[in-house]
Amino acid sequence: QVQVVESGGGLVQPGGSLRLSCAASGFTGSMYTMSWYRQAPGKERELVAVITVAGGSTNYADSVKGRFTISKDNAKNVAYLQMNSLKPEDTAVYYCSTTIGSSGQTRRYWGQGTQVTVSS
Repeated sequence: QVQVVESGGGLVQPGGSLRLSCAASGFTGSMYTMSWYRQAPGKERELVAVITVAGGSTNYADSVKGRFTISKDNAKNVAYLQMNSLKPEDTAVYYCSTTIGSSGQTRRYWGQGTQVTVSS
């Protein structure tokens, strides 16, 4: 049973920082990507950042470029999202997602989400 567990959310003032963690476990096969998405109230879920497990290539939403950094620890199957210079519009539930290939199929798995609130 694949498990994806996020942690590190919370309340932070504008301009502050938070680091989210995502741990994947219980899988066989190969992990291809780890991603962070977010969903604000009344809005669709959007991709925030993605990193490839093998090469470490990254991609970011324009709204977070220069402020957020995604990284990974392959040995631990963990991804991180360092969020700096946070703005109220960054308030959302942040979800971690991973794509894993096994037996010729690639599947996407989701965590339960962690709330990030940016407010004074």
